[in-house]
Amino acid sequence: MKKPTLTALDSKVLSDAKAHEFYKTMECDVLARTLWGEARGEGSIGMIAVACVIFNRVRIAQEKGGYWWGNNVIQVCQKPYQFSCWNRSDPNFQKLQAVDENDLYFSTAKRIAQRALAGVLSDPTAGATHYHATGIVPPWARSEKPCAVIGAHIFYQLV
Repeated sequence: MKKPTLTALDSKVLSDAKAHEFYKTMECDVLARTLWGEARGEGSIGMIAVACVIFNRVRIAQEKGGYWWGNNVIQVCQKPYQFSCWNRSDPNFQKLQAVDENDLYFSTAKRIAQRALAGVLSDPTAGATHYHATGIVPPWARSEKPCAVIGAHIFYQLV
């Protein structure tokens, strides 16, 4: 039997692997922060619902070859004025930057984000692409029919 030999990895392969791993870590972090910022008071089901809205948007963008709200998880989460927790003027923005895994709700959001990225979440929103809190009615929702109500959020499929 031939003895195995060690060979150095090509630096391009190594840097591509590191870049991919960095992106996946960043994607999970941005998604978890979005879930925490948007739905930490709604429990796991509320955070799952927001994750599904994000993934429904990503799926639609991929089917259409791109879409105005972004084409991947990070773009969709951080599209200006789509998820208010990322708006610099929002009171949650500073909290969003500072939260870490010592916060129980953020730890939960991170686990949900990992499950969403693994593709193992069931969609309780029936394909929703938008939502708002029950206490408000934004102009875009006035003539729309909700597809789900989960906690204090009303969900819509607008594509």
